[in-house]
Amino acid sequence: MPREYPIERYRNIGIIAHIDAGKTTVTERILFYAGISHKIGETHEGESIMDWMDQEKERGITITSAATTCFWVPLGKEKNKENEYRVNIIDTPGHIDFTAEVQRSMRVLDGAIVVFDGVAGVEPQSETVWRQADKYNVSRICFINKMDRPGASFKDSLESIKEKLTPDVVPVQIPFGEEDNFKGVIDLIKKKLLRFEGGHGEVVKEEEVPEEMKEEVEKWRSEMLEKVVTEDEELFDRYMEKEEEIEEEEIKRVLRKAVLGYKAVPLFCGTALKNQGVQPLLDAVCYYFPAPTDLPPVEGFDPKTEKELHREAHEDKSLAALAFKLTSDPYVGSLTFLRIYSGKLSGGSYVLNANTGKKERISRILRMHSDQREEVKEAYAGDIVAAVGLRETSTGHTLCDENEPIILEDIGFPEPVVSIRVEPKTKADQEKMGLALRRLSEEDPTFRVQGDLETGETIISGMGELHLVIIVDRMKREFKIDAQVGQPQVAYKETIRKEAKAEGKYIKQSGGRGQYGHVELRIEPFKEGDERLEFVDAIKGGVIPQEFIGAVEKGIEEVMDEGVVAGYPVVNVKATLYDGSYHEVDSSKMAFKLAGSIGFKEACRNADPVILEPFMKVEVIIPPEFLGDVMGDLSSRRGEVESTEETKGKRAQKVIHAKVPLAEMFGYVTTLRSLTKGRGNYTMEFDSYKDVPYNIFQEITGKKE
Repeated sequence: MPREYPIERYRNIGIIAHIDAGKTTVTERILFYAGISHKIGETHEGESIMDWMDQEKERGITITSAATTCFWVPLGKEKNKENEYRVNIIDTPGHIDFTAEVQRSMRVLDGAIVVFDGVAGVEPQSETVWRQADKYNVSRICFINKMDRPGASFKDSLESIKEKLTPDVVPVQIPFGEEDNFKGVIDLIKKKLLRFEGGHGEVVKEEEVPEEMKEEVEKWRSEMLEKVVTEDEELFDRYMEKEEEIEEEEIKRVLRKAVLGYKAVPLFCGTALKNQGVQPLLDAVCYYFPAPTDLPPVEGFDPKTEKELHREAHEDKSLAALAFKLTSDPYVGSLTFLRIYSGKLSGGSYVLNANTGKKERISRILRMHSDQREEVKEAYAGDIVAAVGLRETSTGHTLCDENEPIILEDIGFPEPVVSIRVEPKTKADQEKMGLALRRLSEEDPTFRVQGDLETGETIISGMGELHLVIIVDRMKREFKIDAQVGQPQVAYKETIRKEAKAEGKYIKQSGGRGQYGHVELRIEPFKEGDERLEFVDAIKGGVIPQEFIGAVEKGIEEVMDEGVVAGYPVVNVKATLYDGSYHEVDSSKMAFKLAGSIGFKEACRNADPVILEPFMKVEVIIPPEFLGDVMGDLSSRRGEVESTEETKGKRAQKVIHAKVPLAEMFGYVTTLRSLTKGRGNYTMEFDSYKDVPYNIFQEITGKKE
């Protein structure tokens, strides 16, 4: 079956923003104008199409990135198949606890619409998602939303983008009025005023720029042209010589080239809630964002030889697809979302999972529209689809042609920092809970499950309190499990601060065959980061036979999981096995594993062990009159205030940048509300691990003894 749309008219985009900037509302409008939905669902009424989970509807936030496909013919073009673009959209969460959703989506996107609140401008999470887009080289368009809100300012928002994110932002629209007077947008390329009429703003009318604004429009347009023409020598010469008017199509062509080269970020504005400014944004997606063929071939490596490989975005090349998300579906079981980079995928076919080396059968291919689905026989390079039937494929795995294997770059995720204990209320719940937690951890790479061997309880870990609250809530609703939940606990870690040596002996002589393992270890601090262990085999002359070396490493790894001083995982240690001895008859792998663990524990105790705690990057936004109280409270929480600044605009707020231990931040939202009479808000994200002070070290180790 041939491809329905040429790949040049594919756009794979995401909508990213700080929480509450209105990105789900923007997506809802896009789907409405593209004819996918016939009714606009409002997030604040719990009816948005993309937020389909119960928790998303109740809280008015996006938790999982929902994928959908829609089609768009740019304004002014004849509505036919030849002019239609296929747009695959992934709507991502703004809350920092769901950062994994943003990260995995960014890995498979080619372009991102970054939405800003017209009152707040650039907010903390805007900076985080911008950095993630930088990491994966994603082209961007900015949209200043909520231009009708009291306090909205296009100029202040533009300045905050220039200052905090990029100097390459290029306004291609300016608002016609602001706050209550917002009446439409002025297109600087066409020099036209666009008004949005009809019941839902579906009729876009072009008018001449009002006389009183002509001078201002010319000023803005000149600034735009100065930035755009530098990307094209011939156009630059013509502009400087002012020979002739530069055509609309030429401006779009050169602006597109700049967007694809990450040298320009076009800026649009509007108010999605009031149905103004969304259609030109959709046009911009078609005109300026890359098709899969505009991007360099995707890179990977051969799993056998580790040789670097490339795959072009073409259906005639061999298959390379990345699994970027797993989700449970009440109707078809497990769904695996795939971005197909090259080749084609057919329902009923077998593919190779290059990461596991196993073959998997694609039983069905679905084109998703949020939680609705449409079955397709084949999917091609550039497509984002969901596959049914993959049993052993996880997030970050590559599916490919068996004869031409390739592993694409994986998706890196941060480590979880908060844990809670969960206990099923009944025996029946206990059996179901294991299955539910396994399913949820497969879906979410930042969610971990482990058992506490001492107490028999289950410990779940995630990125924040809200993350775990949602997980427990999903267990109740989707899997019908009632569980008792403990208090949130910090995910501490252990490490060492100096070098130490130790001997580990495990010798048992009894009537029959005995056990004999003897090792000498040297340990030292390893580079900071999340490296667990660097194990060095420095045995010479066969004093320990090769077959026992791996067992020593395994013994060390087991101790690192269990912890040495307080039962928390050990990180950043280099362990060198440099001497030892063995017995011809009594030595075994088990004996050397135990000797390794005994030696490592002993060495750690002598190596100045410390406990590490997660510090969070906290940004608190408050009215100026509460600054002293809030800073005092942060200091009492062992926080280090790094800087304060004032936001621009009519309702200036104070922003405090601080680093605070996670252990001191539980329940902070309640304190902040009472300190600021409900007017303060904050965001926090993981920053780094630091040593706990000695008094807290004593407290933690005392509890564990």
